[in-house]
Amino acid sequence: MQTVVIVNRVVRPSKVVCVGRNYVEHIKELNNEVPDEMVLFVKPNSAISTELVSFHQEAIHYEAELCFVVENEQFSAVGLGLDLTKRGLQSRLKAQGLPWERAKAFDGSVVFSEFVAIESVSENLSFELMINDVRIQVGNIALMLIKPEKILAEIQSFMSLIDGDIVMTGTPKGVGVVNRDDKFNAKLYDKERLLTQACWTAQ
Repeated sequence: MQTVVIVNRVVRPSKVVCVGRNYVEHIKELNNEVPDEMVLFVKPNSAISTELVSFHQEAIHYEAELCFVVENEQFSAVGLGLDLTKRGLQSRLKAQGLPWERAKAFDGSVVFSEFVAIESVSENLSFELMINDVRIQVGNIALMLIKPEKILAEIQSFMSLIDGDIVMTGTPKGVGVVNRDDKFNAKLYDKERLLTQACWTAQ
C-alpha cells in the first residue's frame, strides 16, 4: 500500500477522489464544456507515487491541485498534488464516451506534498506551481466553481470516505507536458503564510 505524510504521520489512503472541470479557464483551455453536475473520478491507492514520471506508455501531462485529507468525515489536513494524465489517451476515451481510468488511474499517476493540519477550510488558501523557476499555474478557492465543503458533501452523498482518503479539487489553467528533468516546485499558502511545499524532478 502506498503512503502519504500527514502532519508527520505516515498514512495509507484507500483512494483518491478527484474533481474535474472545476476552474473555468482550465475548462476553456481544453475546449471542454462547463458541466451541469460535478465531474468526479477515482484513483486507487496504487496510483500514489513519490516519483514524478514523464512517460508511461505515452507522454504525461501535469495538473497541480489543492488537496484535502478526510478524517472523521471532515477535511483535517491540506496539501498539494499533481494529477498526472495521459492526455492523448484521455482525449480518445472522451471522444468515444468511455471512462477515463486508463488515462487517470495508472500506477504513478499522482504525487503529493506533505499535508498540514487544519481545523477548517480557509478561504484564503492559494497555491502556485513553478516549473524550472517559471510560474506556470496559480489557483485558489475563489476561482473554483465548486468549493471544498460542497465537494465533500457531494462525494459523501453517494460514496464512503475512509480516514486518510484524499480529495483533489481540480486544476487551474496552465496544464502541460511533463518533460524529463524538469524541476517542479509547488507551494501552498494561507494568505502570505507558506503552509507546505514540494519539489520533484521529472523522471
